[in-house]
Amino acid sequence: MQDILEAIMAAEGSAQPERELAGLAGLPVPESYRGVVVRAEDTRMFDGMATRDKDPRKALHVQEVPTPELAPGEALVAVMASAINYNTVWTSIFEPLPTFKFLQRYGRLSELTRRHDLPYHVVGSDAAGVVLRTGPGVTRWKAGDEVVAHCLSVELEDAAGHDDTMLDPQQRIWGFETNFGGLAELCVVKANQLMPKPRHLSWDEAASPGLVNSTAYRQLVSHHGANMKQGDVVLIWGASGGLGGYATQMALNGGAIPVCVVSSPEKAELCRKMGAELVIDRTAEGFRFWKDEQTQDQDEWRRFGERIRELTGGEDPDIVFEHPGRETFGASVYVAKKGGTIVTCASTSGFLHQYDNRYLWMHLKRIVGSHFANYHEAWQANRLVALGQIHPTVSRTYPLEQTGQAAYEVHRNAHQGKVGVRCLAPEDGLGVRDPQLRARHESAINRFRGH
Repeated sequence: MQDILEAIMAAEGSAQPERELAGLAGLPVPESYRGVVVRAEDTRMFDGMATRDKDPRKALHVQEVPTPELAPGEALVAVMASAINYNTVWTSIFEPLPTFKFLQRYGRLSELTRRHDLPYHVVGSDAAGVVLRTGPGVTRWKAGDEVVAHCLSVELEDAAGHDDTMLDPQQRIWGFETNFGGLAELCVVKANQLMPKPRHLSWDEAASPGLVNSTAYRQLVSHHGANMKQGDVVLIWGASGGLGGYATQMALNGGAIPVCVVSSPEKAELCRKMGAELVIDRTAEGFRFWKDEQTQDQDEWRRFGERIRELTGGEDPDIVFEHPGRETFGASVYVAKKGGTIVTCASTSGFLHQYDNRYLWMHLKRIVGSHFANYHEAWQANRLVALGQIHPTVSRTYPLEQTGQAAYEVHRNAHQGKVGVRCLAPEDGLGVRDPQLRARHESAINRFRGH
């Protein structure tokens, strides 16, 4: 592994980094690598505990694991950096169920997928790195290519997947519903998960947009989601967070009008740094949408709707970008414009949503479920990053050995934007190949740093 890292590091400052990286094809593949895993033997360790009290640091381990054989259509990537997503937090606390159930199900599909059904699960659904090897049938990518990976793993043998890949019955999220994920020194992906690494970003910056940026693109921009247009008022919950930070940028980049909902003055300031003008600090303004565990407060829904109209000059949201779930969903349905769209994923505050259906059916609103993105949507979202129109939201990074702490920060919502993890990269800031483009966007790239 050290030889691989040295070869990649030789590209730093080189006038021809592609030539340096092409030499990776001649290096042997290590028999094992370090990865962040959860273990099947630990799945009951948090039984009886409240979700908030479950500690990812106790379940996530860095250990040496065997390097799997590549199947046709796959690629082996040396991972320079990855990032934390909520699915890694869920995996680490074994909610809503242990991911070993996913691995067992995938393992029954074929002899090749049986590799994934192991007593350990290498997690992680983001990665930026360099291709080391490709399996039979891969023609687009080769050893030495600098790439980022999106997390859509799909077999594409069923007709249903060829209109929208996300509808394929064998669609899975890599590193969550499959093994050999990105929080590791090496990862295994399907070749159609790969996209060009944005050349003006460092490894840790390039790794961070993947899952959340693609998810936000499908939710807001794609015709499979809200089909956002210029001038739309878009209510964005958690607008400075891992998902909301990209939704805010996409709304602004697409000519929409974001109304950013946050929970602190610091988060409000981050939204303003992104260019948003309409911001609600729900903590400072005292919005509480539940009277108790069983009863929502419709007076608070009304007060919230009035506050939105006050900011927008009397307009209700055309689109509500929903991801907190249980805590906010009733309010989201209520405040959406007549004929508006509530587009939802994630449900980080709870999966069981309650809302008053009168405000949906009588006002002809739509609820649209949105899950990650298909390959085309992920590619388009990555293109916006590569063009410098959408920027990473990395607030801090941790070394691979401290992945548990990174996941703990996300679990406790003690972070802003995205939390990155350096896998093979020995430090932040490496991997920039286009310093001129970077210089044009330096302040935007770094606006979440240190928060």
